Amino acid sequence: GCMLDGKLYPLGEIARTENCFRCSCSRDAMRCCSLFHTPIGYDKENCKVVFNKKTCDYDVVQKSDPSKECSVYSRV
Repeated sequence: GCMLDGKLYPLGEIARTENCFRCSCSRDAMRCCSLFHTPIGYDKENCKVVFNKKTCDYDVVQKSDPSKECSVYSRV
């Protein structure tokens, strides 16, 4: 298997790791890509970015009231 962040994963495809990556584990390598996109276009003055481990994505919320979402114009 493959070791990632102290956890052993089996050979083959891993749909979602604990840290929100999709990986492919072979005998000689482990290749991973993230399942999340980082927000870059939003109101940085009034909003903040919070990682949501349940959805494997970033939530952009108001600094003054984190229960309210902000508009996101673009993600990378």
